[in-house]
Amino acid sequence: MPDRHRPVPSRIAVLVSGSGTNLQALLDRIGADAGFGGEVVVVGADRDGIAGLARAEQAGIPTVVQRLADHPDRPTWERALRADLERYRPDVVVLAGFMKILSGAFLAGWSGRVINTHPSLLPAFRGAHAVREVLEHGVKLTGSTVHLVDEEVDHGPIVAQRAVAVHPDDDEDRLHARIKAVEHALFPECVGWLCRGQLEVTGRTVNVRPDPHERTPTSPSPTDTPDGP
Repeated sequence: MPDRHRPVPSRIAVLVSGSGTNLQALLDRIGADAGFGGEVVVVGADRDGIAGLARAEQAGIPTVVQRLADHPDRPTWERALRADLERYRPDVVVLAGFMKILSGAFLAGWSGRVINTHPSLLPAFRGAHAVREVLEHGVKLTGSTVHLVDEEVDHGPIVAQRAVAVHPDDDEDRLHARIKAVEHALFPECVGWLCRGQLEVTGRTVNVRPDPHERTPTSPSPTDTPDGP
C-alpha cells in the first residue's frame, strides 16, 4: 500500500546536452527507491539527436528541445526553454551534463531548486575543461562536486563532494570515467535530498537535515575520503 504519510513526489525537470549518463543514474535510483521523493516529468536539451534524449524516450518521459541557433539571442532561447519546462510544472531542475550557462532570469523561477554536478572539487577548476586542467596542473586529488546553481559558473553553494585520487598514468578519459562513477552515486543522492526538502541553506553553507521518514542511507555521505590507488 502507498505510504500516506509521505508527501507527493517532487516533479523533476532534467536538462542534458549529451550522453545522459547522469540522467540514467537518476532514473535508476528513482526506480530502485520507492521513497526517493521525486519523479522525472520532462527532459530538456539544447541539441537534437543526443543519447540523453533517447534515454528519456526509452523511459517514456516527455522531451523538449530548444536549440540556441534557432533563436535570435540567448534571452529569447532561455524564455522558450523555460516555457517548455513550465508546462510540466517542475519543482526541481537538474542539470545533468547541460553545457549552457543559465541566467538569473531563468533560475529565478526555481530559486534554490536548481542543482548541478561538476567534475572537480570546487571551487578549484571551474568551467568546461576541469578534468583536463586537473591533469595539466599535476593535481593529486580531484573529485565530484554537487552544488546548487546561481548566476556564476560552477559557483553556487556546495551540497556534497567526494574525492577521487589522480593516478600517475591517468589521461583525461580514464580520470573522467572514475569521476563519473562517483558522480553516478553521489548526484542522485543529492537530488533526493533536494526533492525531500532536506537541504538547509544559510549563505554558502548547506546542511542536510535528517529525513523525517527515517530512510536507510543508500549511498555515500556528503564528503568521502579519496579512493584507493
